[in-house]
Amino acid sequence: MLWFKALHVISVIAWMAGLLYLPRLFVYHAGVAAGSEQSETFKIMERRLYRGIMTPAMIASWLFGLILVIGFGAVSWDWSAGWGWVWAKAIFVLILSGYHGLLGRYLRQFKADANVKTSRYFRMINEIPTLLMIGIVVFVIVRPF
Repeated sequence: MLWFKALHVISVIAWMAGLLYLPRLFVYHAGVAAGSEQSETFKIMERRLYRGIMTPAMIASWLFGLILVIGFGAVSWDWSAGWGWVWAKAIFVLILSGYHGLLGRYLRQFKADANVKTSRYFRMINEIPTLLMIGIVVFVIVRPF
């Protein structure tokens, strides 16, 4: 079980790094002219980050997390048994996964030179994974309910 915990934490760290870095790339990408050499460089960086690191890390995070929950019976499915934190964490992880998908949508827009969002917008949404991560860590460590 400890190996799966370690692999889960490693994959979550890699996923979070990407979730924090990709919107920052979008901030800079939104500030350059479509079709420029800089824009094309950003497209390569963004695609490699999303497909080569973020998506495999997300899949691994889910896989190792589910192995821990289902395979090792690490939690009870009964909310009243003091395992409410697991369900709260699961909701935040689902939202984080949706955010990952949203970034994929923006990636496709940049690829098509069809981005309409400003760099300020990407600066603002860059805070979303941090807030979700704080919630997830509190649920797992403090287990408030």
